[in-house]
Amino acid sequence: MKRRKFLKYAILAETSFTFAGCTQGRKSQPQGEVSVQASPMAANEPLKVGFVYVGFVNDFGWTYSHDLGRREMEAILREKVKTTFMENVTEDADAERVIRQLALEGNKLIFTTSFGYMNSTLKVAKDFPNVHFEHCSGYKRAVNVGTYLGRIEEPRYLTGMIAGKITKSNVIGFVASYPIPEVIRGIGAFTQGLRETNPKAKVRVVWVQSWYDPAKEREAAQALVNLGADVLAQHTNSAAPIQLAEEKGIYAFGYNTDMSRFGAKAHLTSALNKWGKFYTDKALAVINGSWKSEEVWYGIAQGMVDISPLNLVIPQDVQQLVIAKRDEFVRGAAHPFDGPVKDQKGVVRVPKGQMLGDREQLAMDWYVEGIEGSIPKDNRERFRKLTAN
Repeated sequence: MKRRKFLKYAILAETSFTFAGCTQGRKSQPQGEVSVQASPMAANEPLKVGFVYVGFVNDFGWTYSHDLGRREMEAILREKVKTTFMENVTEDADAERVIRQLALEGNKLIFTTSFGYMNSTLKVAKDFPNVHFEHCSGYKRAVNVGTYLGRIEEPRYLTGMIAGKITKSNVIGFVASYPIPEVIRGIGAFTQGLRETNPKAKVRVVWVQSWYDPAKEREAAQALVNLGADVLAQHTNSAAPIQLAEEKGIYAFGYNTDMSRFGAKAHLTSALNKWGKFYTDKALAVINGSWKSEEVWYGIAQGMVDISPLNLVIPQDVQQLVIAKRDEFVRGAAHPFDGPVKDQKGVVRVPKGQMLGDREQLAMDWYVEGIEGSIPKDNRERFRKLTAN
């Protein structure tokens, strides 16, 4: 398994934080077994915090957004924390080995930042009852395992609204990773926003079966352009779709972080994940003894998700529509899946006056009206393996 060290020049391009905390990014090394019983943290001893990343810290996507959060936590807590991250950790038995290694090395708070780490996190947590674990995008918890995720559906909806007003062809292309509920509901929320401003527009989806593969993402984006798409969106982690849009003279939305640097003309806005406050709060909770296992699913109101600055090519009236809807999300006056919501077969899934609940969203395996094509079946076995008890 390949690891790469922290690329300082890439990091400095994004932020000017000054850190007093200690950071370590490195290759993993086998460790000898030690007692799972850890001594209490001394008052002057920093909290050791570990992060497990599915990609590289310089992907400018999902992993990059989590690493920005880690660095923000360091900037705020300074000498109170010492962090370690492990990057490019695959969602298989390797994940368990890496998580266990971090626990053995004395990390008392470990963030596992990809859906496929769920069962590995729970397995290691059983052996380390004095370590606190936080798993991103999962739904299984334990006494020392919490879960967290941003309500990215809110900014997805906003980007869909913009797409509906910008498109000329009424074909929107969506480059997607894996057909799991997290991704499916994001595409659904985007389409709901699209249909609010342009009921005639349709969404076409190409699945690349990878979180991060610039070549496949570019190929998928090109295929969507060939189908007539003049606006692209993505639930993948590279900037390849944005870059292709810039080359083709069309528009696109970034994901995870502000991707405007990769296509100043094409980039309309990005759906952002913002982890820094959450990571800081959880570290402080461990330090002061108030940490508890809980399900955290925060939206724009709590600062965990948002959109980046809007491209000025977006007409002012459209910008005002988006700002107004964003305010409704913040106030709790609107939901991305407010009824009535139909699936692509015309069946009413959410009646008028109701909204799609959290449990239903976490299990979402159907397309909303306005999405063409079908959800691939060949990846269901992988999903079952990742979620099996």
